[in-house]
Amino acid sequence: MVASARVQKLVRRYKLAIATALAILLLQGLVVWSFSGLEEDEPGEKGRQRKPRPLDPGEGSKDTDSSAGRRSSAGKRHGRWRGRAESPGVPVAKVVRAVTSRQRASRRVPPAPPPEAPGRQNLSGAAAGEALMGAAGFPPHGDTGSVEGAPQPTDNSFTPKCEIVGKDALSALARASTKQCQQEIANVVCLHQAGSLMPKAVPRHCQLPGKMSPGIQWEETRAQQPVGGPPVRIAYMLVVHGRAIRQLKRLLKAVYHEQHFFYIHVDKRSNYLYREVVELAQHYDNVRVTPWRMVTIWGGASLLRMYLRSMKDLLEIPGWAWDFFINLSATDYPTRTNEELVAFLSKNRDKNFLKSHGRDNSRFIKKQGLDRLFHECDSHMWRLGERQIPAGIVVDGGSDWFVLTRSFVEYVVYTDDPLVAQLRQFYTYTLLPAESFFHTVLENSPACESLVDNNLRVTNWNRKLGCKCQYKHIVDWCGCSPNDFKPQDFLRLQQVSRPTFFARKFESTVNQEVLEILDFHLYGSYPPSTPALKAYWENTYDVADGPGGLSDVLLTAYTAFARLSLRHAATAVPPQATALCRFEPRGLPSSVHLYFYDDHFQGYLVTQAVQPSAQGPAETLEMWLMPQGSLKLLGRNDQASRLQSLEVGTEWDPKERLFRNFGGLLGPLDEPVAMQRWARGPNLTATVVWIDPTYVVATSYDITVDADTEVTQYKPPLSRPLRPGAWTVRLLQFWEPLGETRFLVLPLTFNRKLPLRKDDASWLHAGPPHNEYMEQSFQGLSGILNLPQPETMEEAAKRHTELTGPALEAWTDGELSSFWSVAGLCAIGPSACPSLELCRLTSWSSLSPDPKSELGPVKADGRLR
Repeated sequence: MVASARVQKLVRRYKLAIATALAILLLQGLVVWSFSGLEEDEPGEKGRQRKPRPLDPGEGSKDTDSSAGRRSSAGKRHGRWRGRAESPGVPVAKVVRAVTSRQRASRRVPPAPPPEAPGRQNLSGAAAGEALMGAAGFPPHGDTGSVEGAPQPTDNSFTPKCEIVGKDALSALARASTKQCQQEIANVVCLHQAGSLMPKAVPRHCQLPGKMSPGIQWEETRAQQPVGGPPVRIAYMLVVHGRAIRQLKRLLKAVYHEQHFFYIHVDKRSNYLYREVVELAQHYDNVRVTPWRMVTIWGGASLLRMYLRSMKDLLEIPGWAWDFFINLSATDYPTRTNEELVAFLSKNRDKNFLKSHGRDNSRFIKKQGLDRLFHECDSHMWRLGERQIPAGIVVDGGSDWFVLTRSFVEYVVYTDDPLVAQLRQFYTYTLLPAESFFHTVLENSPACESLVDNNLRVTNWNRKLGCKCQYKHIVDWCGCSPNDFKPQDFLRLQQVSRPTFFARKFESTVNQEVLEILDFHLYGSYPPSTPALKAYWENTYDVADGPGGLSDVLLTAYTAFARLSLRHAATAVPPQATALCRFEPRGLPSSVHLYFYDDHFQGYLVTQAVQPSAQGPAETLEMWLMPQGSLKLLGRNDQASRLQSLEVGTEWDPKERLFRNFGGLLGPLDEPVAMQRWARGPNLTATVVWIDPTYVVATSYDITVDADTEVTQYKPPLSRPLRPGAWTVRLLQFWEPLGETRFLVLPLTFNRKLPLRKDDASWLHAGPPHNEYMEQSFQGLSGILNLPQPETMEEAAKRHTELTGPALEAWTDGELSSFWSVAGLCAIGPSACPSLELCRLTSWSSLSPDPKSELGPVKADGRLR
């Protein structure tokens, strides 16, 4: 009683202090909740089930060529923000304290100016502009992870020089992963808040009022008229990334002429492609590769800087007297011949061809985000707040694919005109700057009358599929991307209402048939006996890249593929040849290719150095592993006949509606997606059930399929690790089966690129704790589904968690052999095994002839094709 009375007395005495403390805690909790809301994924992505929204097939949009979509939530975190013991810059906690201490609606980061470091530049006003742009008007060269020319940090501590205000800027600071990027963001924001970053007004030199956007119609009779003066020469700027060297060679073969020039920039992250392109360029005097490389992200300011630097190079290469600059990517392809293009440009040698957005400027500015401040660092475009468009000019934009005259390129590169210098400053902090910079410079320059509103391209836009905010992991905005052309789109390539000479996009891993049709339309067919016209190979791993580019799943699969193939080589020959055909792998595979035929994935081609068990020199073999189909269509009624396929995989591409992980290789830590394709028919509701290898019902959910729905897909938020082994996904209607498929969660033999240890295997291969893949248990469905009791399988699964070394490899190989088979083996050089054919003599090997992608010597007419 005495203690209770004392407590009551203390509560009465400090009631006000306690209430104040509780209020502060509540306010801090609200702010922390607000910041966590900024960093969460989109609603419905995690933590609960939802019915998938069917993807509309959609028709091609008649909208602009601009790839900007709509504004994305700047605060939405793509990948969780993880606290660190030594958080770089201003940690989220400090930001929260700054907000709660002031109890203000606007969020701020207080300045904490350190002593001025020796040699430190205080970037402000004109000095900031000079430091940003450099003496020649180009930003100084530096690390390609950031936009060179941005205010750079001078030490490793994050010390903003001003009180940072605004949700966008604070969100960017909280999400940036490095101190350097945080410091850059802070410097940019402070300069902008001080009014010394952006030009207030820009001079306009065009004497014509308003926006200039005349067009030129295609006239077949005029196109065939003779050209006056010498034919123009073209400098092609090829901007490439990825690993599709064969498609790049096919493009180069189609556009090549000895009178033109080809300058190739390979993204700094694409080392395999760079090595291949460098080797290619050695065979042609008019093909060169940039001696420097940048990381050019979608929508980033680095892309514009890459173009400006490339233009300067092209103007200064001795002997390259070109008249027009044309930029291409590896996913472009010509739709008319070189002769037609040269004739057209020769008749319009004073014109610049750029495609405008085709809508009112105010709407374009909002949709393109030109009224927002952006900064690129950490290979991400961060939205930092609002800004004003400079007064005095007409802002325009559209497509970042263009055809420019040499005189205009010289003006952009060399002029000291304030129009160009200030627009460079403005577009250094602009989203998708290459889609607007050249348009705006030209329309406000003395050469404004040279503009033609046509970039001479056909782009396969389908906004319903292409505008899925698929770039939100690298830019704080919703962007769009064109779809790949397919044979049914060929009529669009033949439009004649305006002059067009190129089209995009084409991807041979998606559809190669349309390239065959277009190639035949331009140049005629190859001889009937030409090999590999329907085949396509694309490298996915090369030993020179090192194992760092491989995930543990791929490393496990590729090494297991080699073991399976070598075992097959020893057992698929007569007994007297067995000793000669028994090999042991030496190290990791040296290369892996994806193999397609007739636009269908045929499997992996694994190249492996081996040592014969019998005495003999080391050999190198290539092995073809083909996937085995596991789909069963079980329905018998009209509604069930709608189901065309059922697949499970990762790397789902909503634009092309396919899995980019073509082989479907996945491991315990992956997040698989179930996808269904449907024919048109009556509406239906189907139930999807996921069953793990021990007959545990992992999850179940319903999908609604409308009459015109073609594709449905959903990624259930399963707890990980997934149990390794053969999983089953069943599709039912009123609990009657429509179809089912099996997929493999691969037991890993590697973890962090090293052989799996027992303590890692014990949790990585054990499945989720208590077999709970979801918060809700679905095991009650096992009776309806007629599943066996899981006890026996669970005991075997428990034993598997203890496996390492050869025993683990045997388990992995056994699981893999249920889904993959050895379709072929060949030897790269002479082999002691009599059953092995030379790879170059096969039709499937990556070393077999591929004339459509082989360049060869220049012909008498100056061409390669």
